[in-house]
Amino acid sequence: MTLESKKNILICPLEWGLGHATRMILVAYELKKLGHNVIFASGIEHLSLIRSELPDCCCIDFPGYNPGYSRYLPQYLSILFNLPKLIFHITSEHFRLKRIISDYSVDIVISDNRFGLWNSRIKTVYITHMPRIPFPKPFRYLEPAGILLHRLIIRRYDFCYIPDLPGEKNISGRLSHGLRLPDNVRYIGILSRFSYIIKADIRVADPSYNTVILSGPLQQKELLKKKIIEIFRNKETSTVILEGKPLLKREPVKVGNITLYSHLPSAGMVKLISGSNGIICRSGYTGIMDLIVLNSSALLIPTPGQTEQEYLAEYLSEKGLFSYLKQKYLNGNTLFPGRKTFDNSEIVRDSSILLHRALEELLDKPQQ
Repeated sequence: MTLESKKNILICPLEWGLGHATRMILVAYELKKLGHNVIFASGIEHLSLIRSELPDCCCIDFPGYNPGYSRYLPQYLSILFNLPKLIFHITSEHFRLKRIISDYSVDIVISDNRFGLWNSRIKTVYITHMPRIPFPKPFRYLEPAGILLHRLIIRRYDFCYIPDLPGEKNISGRLSHGLRLPDNVRYIGILSRFSYIIKADIRVADPSYNTVILSGPLQQKELLKKKIIEIFRNKETSTVILEGKPLLKREPVKVGNITLYSHLPSAGMVKLISGSNGIICRSGYTGIMDLIVLNSSALLIPTPGQTEQEYLAEYLSEKGLFSYLKQKYLNGNTLFPGRKTFDNSEIVRDSSILLHRALEELLDKPQQ
């Protein structure tokens, strides 16, 4: 690759849980393999994670909008009531992006669910796994309005990438299927940072522990952690809890028969998850993609009020890939699911093909 063809590619993940950052690690890895320079721009927690996973990447402080979490309202209503604040942030980050593009000679911007990061002078990509934002059944008549607004955002970008597969092998269901999509949309397969980690010789012959993976809004993270500790601290089988807090650099903490890790690097997570007897986690989309890459099932507990997670848990349990339980039913009788694995090699292989195809098109196609 000549110096002239090497591109500076800016990746900006949404700051609503770590999943939007972790799934961009695979994209960054593939772009770096192709010889391009990758720059991450986000808030402090996301950048802490990126620095640990991709230490040679340039990182820029560029916080995104965080809608927070309401204890009393469904997430879609919370966002609706904060719409003026969201619009202000979209506008301000759109103009701040212009300065970053100039200062860092950016050639391409990849935005994971950040609405305002399009630019008419360079190529831009918008990533989302739900062109359709799901509403509860009594309010589904409102979904077309959300689809239309999302289409207007998608059309601002040169491409929209959906991290899923087309057809029956999809894992996002009606979130990104069964609706008319703009011409610039590409399915790029599932994205997981675990895809490029060698997974040989990591399984144990006799799993002796269970694993809980925490993710999502802090309030609900802490609530689920508290419930898990109450239920499993004195059980015979030990439990490991991954707290998903990369900024909290501490040694593992023991609480009864539970061990809590504030954070583990990707290789450590692969080893822990692959050797676990049973797994409990949220039904966040990135976490689901990670487990599919590792051929692992889990008991999914949707974050209350997040209709996306509630839908995914139900949809994927109907497909037989996972089981699920609403958080309000989590109690002393709850059991970890037994070890259940699948051969998802075809999904992983097809995902790799789709991602490479999309990146080739992005890197080769001239700016319109």
